Amino acid sequence: MQRSKPSEAVIELAAALLDRIDALGLALAHRFQQELESYRNEAQVPFASIRTSCTRNLTLMIEHFTSTAPVDPEPPKETGRLRAQQGVPLAETLHAFRLGFEFLWSEMVSEARRHPGVSDAVLVSLAAEVWALAGEYSVAVATSYREKSSELLLQREHERSVLVEALFTGVIADPTTLGEATRILGLPVSARFLVAAADVPAPGREALPGIESALRAHRITSAWRLLPDQQIGVLAVPADSEAAVLKTLRKYRTRVGISPPYESLPETPQALHFARLALTGLRGRIGVARFDDNPLAMLIAAAPVEAERMARVQLGPLLRLPFDERRRLLETLENWYAAGGSAAATATRMYLHANTVRYRLRRVEELTQRSLTDPATVTEFGTALQALALLEITNIP
Repeated sequence: MQRSKPSEAVIELAAALLDRIDALGLALAHRFQQELESYRNEAQVPFASIRTSCTRNLTLMIEHFTSTAPVDPEPPKETGRLRAQQGVPLAETLHAFRLGFEFLWSEMVSEARRHPGVSDAVLVSLAAEVWALAGEYSVAVATSYREKSSELLLQREHERSVLVEALFTGVIADPTTLGEATRILGLPVSARFLVAAADVPAPGREALPGIESALRAHRITSAWRLLPDQQIGVLAVPADSEAAVLKTLRKYRTRVGISPPYESLPETPQALHFARLALTGLRGRIGVARFDDNPLAMLIAAAPVEAERMARVQLGPLLRLPFDERRRLLETLENWYAAGGSAAATATRMYLHANTVRYRLRRVEELTQRSLTDPATVTEFGTALQALALLEITNIP
């Protein structure tokens, strides 16, 4: 908007202020340090940066009253971007500008007393211009601050995502790089870690929205990455907090696999493999599965084709039987394993006579030509039974 030409008295007033602009900038910088917490932290906002910003912005504000040019929004925008980079809260940044305009107006009023040509009417007009300028500066500062904050947030999220990916792929190996990565991710270098892998409901959608904050409430730090088919994370878990992890994850009502605990972050790729095996072991069922709960089942899930073939080879003669006999023999064999190999305990579990159980077990041995007193047979049959249950194998055509 075109502004009217300033009077000679106002130009003289502005010139007098500009003659001592360095002293004014220094005084305002000290006031910022006294009244604004972030500005007192030299590591966050160096005093030289504050003084330079104060001097430059005061100069531009004063010069504004000596011309008819419209407001140049770029200087306050630059300050907004800088404060966002320095991590100064937006509220404090805007408060600094309010203090700056209050300071400027106070100095203008004091200087006006030495200039008879600056009447009360002129001061009233100047006051309106000062606070209109303050409004325009505040809008410019807030806009650029938010834009820069969004940019920095995206940059940090991208950086975190890349570092998490590097942990999961084993790219980070040397201690220096690992230390820097853990600092950015907020993870300790050495701790008790777990990896979690969750199935996403759709590509690009989180399976565990808000999980990082939910875990932080239990003193558990974590770093996550969203993949097209999974959301994966590494968690630093205190020894007494694993139950809290499981409770938190179960609230999401989705499928999550968890690795065994490990203590060195370079082991993360292997832990991710175990977590994915645990997830596969759920076979579509909602829940949280830990690899250590049943590592044999996890291995079966990891190689379903090979596991199915092994089950059919080991228990093929049973699977070829008519349904009723097949069901009786397999059920008896399963209960025998659950009872620790005791026919009497198996009979109790199945509400049968012990001799009936022994007869059925002998029938299994006859059909398979294997002895249940042979440790190798016991191991192989036990694995085959788990494969039958996990892979839902019922018979051989």
